[in-house]
Amino acid sequence: MAQNKITKVDLVESVYLDTSVEKKVVQEVFDSLLDRIKGSLKNASVIELRGFGTFELRLRKGRKKARNPRTGESVSVEPHSVVAFRAGKELRSAVWGITDIGSKKN
Repeated sequence: MAQNKITKVDLVESVYLDTSVEKKVVQEVFDSLLDRIKGSLKNASVIELRGFGTFELRLRKGRKKARNPRTGESVSVEPHSVVAFRAGKELRSAVWGITDIGSKKN
């Protein structure tokens, strides 16, 4: 797994430095974008960002016998939705040759 982590604050700072837009405005746009993505997923819409990827909901089957890994207790899990992301062709191509994901520095 990659050890380098980029947070929302890092992304906002990066966009702020790359543009002439105020940091507060960049933050508001970023938050609004994330809210729209969440809202669309709550309405079971598919979000397609050409050249980047697609966010969609997938249904996970429920199970009568599941185990809580912390307590070892048997529990039942109802069917539920999970968010899935499929990378677009351009994103897949951009990351295809990367093999040393744990050693890159920001």
